[in-house]
Amino acid sequence: MAAVEKGEQVHVIADIDGKLVGNSEVTRGKFSDEFLDGKLGIALLRDYRDLWIGLEMMKTLIDESKKLGLKIIELETFATNPRAIHVYEKVGFKQVGRIPKKIFRKDHHIDIIVMSIEL
Repeated sequence: MAAVEKGEQVHVIADIDGKLVGNSEVTRGKFSDEFLDGKLGIALLRDYRDLWIGLEMMKTLIDESKKLGLKIIELETFATNPRAIHVYEKVGFKQVGRIPKKIFRKDHHIDIIVMSIEL
């Protein structure tokens, strides 16, 4: 929690009836030339996807990142995950790049989509 108190991270969780179903964060860049940039990570249990939870978590992360003075948030997602890409685009992220074959899983390569949003 020290990183949150120092303004280095924003954390948002999703709790349903006392069960943690989602966790997300934006981490501020560590160097002075990246200080206005944040990197986003989000995870949501499979049974709780498509219920608008991820969308609400993203909106909250964006709002809280603005309060920290961040100007850009970036993320990476699997090119094979159109649901996630749709959620990111719905809150304003745009595809800015692609890293071919970055992930090797279950005997095949997966491209990564790089996305960002200007706040």
